[in-house]
Amino acid sequence: MTTRLRRAAPWVVAVLGGAVWALCFGRQALVVAPWLALAPLLLLLSHRRAAWLGLVHGASYWLLAVSWIGPTLEVFGALSSWLSIVLLLLLALYLGAYSWAFAGLGRRLWLRGGPTALFGLPSLWVALEWLRTYIWTGFPWNLAGYAWVEVPGALELSAWIGIYGVSFVVLLANTALARAVAAWRPAIGIAAVGVCLSLLAFGARWAGGPPLEEAPGQAREIRIVQPNIPNLTDFDPAKLRRFYERLISLSEEACDVEGALLIWPESAAWPKTAEDPELRADVARLAARGCDVVLNSVTRDGDRVYNSALLIGVDGIAGRYDKRHLVPYGEHVPLADWLPFVGTIARMAGQFTPGDEARLIDWQSERLGMAICFEVIFPSEVAALVRAGATLLATVTNDAWYGDTWAPWQHFRMARFRAAEARRPLVRAAITGVSGVIGPDGRVVQRLGVFEQGILRARVAGATGISPAVRAPWLVPLLCSLAAAFAILRARRR
Repeated sequence: MTTRLRRAAPWVVAVLGGAVWALCFGRQALVVAPWLALAPLLLLLSHRRAAWLGLVHGASYWLLAVSWIGPTLEVFGALSSWLSIVLLLLLALYLGAYSWAFAGLGRRLWLRGGPTALFGLPSLWVALEWLRTYIWTGFPWNLAGYAWVEVPGALELSAWIGIYGVSFVVLLANTALARAVAAWRPAIGIAAVGVCLSLLAFGARWAGGPPLEEAPGQAREIRIVQPNIPNLTDFDPAKLRRFYERLISLSEEACDVEGALLIWPESAAWPKTAEDPELRADVARLAARGCDVVLNSVTRDGDRVYNSALLIGVDGIAGRYDKRHLVPYGEHVPLADWLPFVGTIARMAGQFTPGDEARLIDWQSERLGMAICFEVIFPSEVAALVRAGATLLATVTNDAWYGDTWAPWQHFRMARFRAAEARRPLVRAAITGVSGVIGPDGRVVQRLGVFEQGILRARVAGATGISPAVRAPWLVPLLCSLAAAFAILRARRR
């Protein structure tokens, strides 16, 4: 019995360790736990089956961290319960494969010890996160750095080293503590954690650099409308009518200052589009009162269909941005011939055409950099908007699919890092929450939670200047990839 328990212990640690790491990405951001939550995985690297233990750890983590995907597929994808569970499990195994690769490649680094382990393992983790950002349309969800969203200095530090750099620091702290435990050398952990604290102090005090220049003009009035409109599983005209009237009523209430910009969430007026006569008349009435509106709509150019954000003023459409990064199995279906049963589950489902440029929307003296839905989780794409001249960031989303789960809060957390990386104010309109006004340091100025109905009123001034993280968002992950490759080769030779 003792032998069986000893053999089972590493696998139990892998499962529980994955679950603990997932808790760091829950509804309430943690401060202390992310410093050591990955230590169990790192300690398992000494096991001869480290790679498979890494897979178990990763799959356990993802099963809990994105468990909201299962009910979404069942309710809105019209899939059976068992098929939804199978697809969630397959996704967890696919994403867990990155932990499998980390443990398999990182075992030699761990056994080598010293600087090879201390710096090679964080570099390897970041290299794999970077790979996950791009492979198979990309899914950079819950990067390790996001676990530190409430750790003082982490958001500000991201203006220099980006989210991947923060992930490196997170792994450095965890690796140091795990090495200290494994070698019974507390000095290792104390020294490395001291380095991490020094970096955070630098971030909190100096990483912002000199004060940013405000964009030309004064602060502008912005109104974020959160109508709390749920996604429907049936096409009920009465409900759709009631929801649309709620949206217009809130917008009329929000249009309380001439010159204000009203921002509607993604698909807020669905199934109406910008070509709908009633919608055009209602928006024109708001424009006549002095309020411009940013809304989301399907647009068409010949045979091409786009998911677009439109700025509509008194003279009609004054600006347009077409979504560049489409949601797989929502707005397009990769491997459609192989996976026909998946179909599309987005509210505006279909085969959309991606936009081909980081187009800005000019509004008064500001230049809006728009991100539609999960585009905001891609650091390089938001950075491209800022390099193109965006003075103010805005994102619109429909997270109603996921209900009051961890998903909306995880999504909101990533938007905070985009603001901090770019050192730009960011406004976020979500149809059921979380909507918010985020400062250029990632601080939440105002917020509406999930299933709240209301209006956020703010005066926002855009900014100019380019942070290091925006200027070269690829630099830190590239350096980490090179460092990881060097460490692996060095460990193999010895």
